[in-house]
Amino acid sequence: MSEYVERCLPGVESLRAALDSLGYLADDGLATALFLALRLPQPLLLEGEAGVGKTEAAKAVAAILGSPLIRLQCYDGLDAAEALYEWNYPRQLLGIRLAESRHEQLGEADLFSEQYLLRRPVLAALTHPGPAPAVLLIDEIDRADDDFEAFLLEVLAEAAVTIPELGTVRATVPPVVLLTSNRTRDLHDALKRRCLYHWIDYPDTERIVEIVRRRVPGTSRELAVAVSAAVRRLRALEVQKAPGVAETIDWISALNLLGVPRLDAGSAGRTLGSLLKYREDQELVRERGLDWLVAGRQP
Repeated sequence: MSEYVERCLPGVESLRAALDSLGYLADDGLATALFLALRLPQPLLLEGEAGVGKTEAAKAVAAILGSPLIRLQCYDGLDAAEALYEWNYPRQLLGIRLAESRHEQLGEADLFSEQYLLRRPVLAALTHPGPAPAVLLIDEIDRADDDFEAFLLEVLAEAAVTIPELGTVRATVPPVVLLTSNRTRDLHDALKRRCLYHWIDYPDTERIVEIVRRRVPGTSRELAVAVSAAVRRLRALEVQKAPGVAETIDWISALNLLGVPRLDAGSAGRTLGSLLKYREDQELVRERGLDWLVAGRQP
C-alpha cells in the first residue's frame, strides 16, 4: 500500500479515531478489518443484514483518505462491460463525420483511443492517479451472477485489466476494494479466499443510542434509548424487512421534526412509515400492539 496510507493511518486506533470523528462508530473487529484491508492491501468482504452500515463504512474510509468513492451497484445480469469500460459510439460517429467533412481518413487506432473510452467503475478505480488510492465499493455482490464473480477474481488478483484495442491497463495506485453482501446467496469460495472477511451485526442498544445521537444532533438520550429498545423489539417479530441503523436514524429524525419529546403509542403509530416500509409489517406491529412496541407492555 502507498506511503500515503501508511502516513495517514499508522495503526488500528488511528483509523478508529478517524472513523469516530466522521460519526461512524466501529467496534474493534470492524476497525481491525478495515485497517488490514487498507494496509495489506487486500479486498474486504463485508457481510451483514441490510442497513447495518456496510456501505457507510466504505463512504467513511473514502472520506478519511480524501479519495473518491467509486461505487459499482451489482444486479442480476451485470456484465464485465458495464463494470469495466465501453466505447463511446455516438462520439466515434461524430468523429467520423467531422473527419469526412475535412476530407481526412480515420484509422482503427484513431477511433479506439482513450478519448472515446468510457471508464466504468472498475476501470475508473484502477486508473485513479493517486496519491491516495480510490475506494472501490462493489455493493451487493450477492446480486450478481457467477460469471461476474469470475471476472472479479481476475481483476482483484491482478489489479489490472486488458483492453484489446489499448493493451493491459495496470493500476499504479491499486484501489482499496470493499465488497458488500446481504447474504441472499452464498458466494464462491474462490472469491472469499481472495478477501478478508467481516460480518457486521446489528449494533447493541448502547451503540445505537450513541450513533443516532451523533447523526441526529439534539436528540435526547431518553428518546434515543426508547427508540433503540423499540427497534430491538421489532426485530423479534417476523417482519419482511427488519429495520437497520438507517431506518432507526430516519425514525428519530421524524420524531424530532414533529417535536416529540417522548416515544409513546400515538407518536409511534404516526411515524411507523419511517421505520417499516411494508404494509404487512406495519399491520403485524399494530396487531402486536403499539404499547408493546414502545414500552414492552402486553396489550
